[in-house]
Amino acid sequence: MPKIVDHEQYRKELLGKCFDLFAQKGYGSITMRQIAEGLGVSTGTLYHYFPSKQTLFEQLVEEINQQEMLMAMAELEGMQTIQEVMEALGRYLSKNEDYYIKLTYILVDFCQHQDSKEPWSSRIFKRVDEQSRQAIKDVLGIQDSALAFFILSLIDGLILERLWGNENIDFSEQCALLGKMLTAYLPNEETNYKLCSIDEQLLGNANEDFRTKT
Repeated sequence: MPKIVDHEQYRKELLGKCFDLFAQKGYGSITMRQIAEGLGVSTGTLYHYFPSKQTLFEQLVEEINQQEMLMAMAELEGMQTIQEVMEALGRYLSKNEDYYIKLTYILVDFCQHQDSKEPWSSRIFKRVDEQSRQAIKDVLGIQDSALAFFILSLIDGLILERLWGNENIDFSEQCALLGKMLTAYLPNEETNYKLCSIDEQLLGNANEDFRTKT
């Protein structure tokens, strides 16, 4: 009998191996042929799953975002206050600092090879941005999308500073400070803090993906 291939699982396996390839060579320098060689597959197989390097990269970003949310939720589970959440987030970022610096480098390199507004006009990038904002809102129990965007932007800025080589950046210290600012800024009656469980987050993501694909 011919071997039955789970194409979706195989696609994810290929994506999972692409991160280090992009981190080593950068988005602009690496070619689809080099990616195929690094994955140990033919270029034909690679193009079957990803019609272009940009498509591959966009799907990689989406897959990474899903995995990041799961890992972060696991790290934050059990926290009871905004301050505890932000301090736990700081520890999580510190523990995974090298990974996030590599990811930021890849994203910056990708943007440098696109038109100024092109990356954010992508359906996938828009969905990743919306999912990230919603995750922040769910975790902190806030409704303000602008505030969620501010928090994400601040975290991105801290990672960029580390990428530039600023050794004064301490994720734990900065996130703890942000927790104090948020606690003082948000009136108690406007927050309904509830840390979603990993299962709840997975269900939410699954429902969102289903709605998007149908």
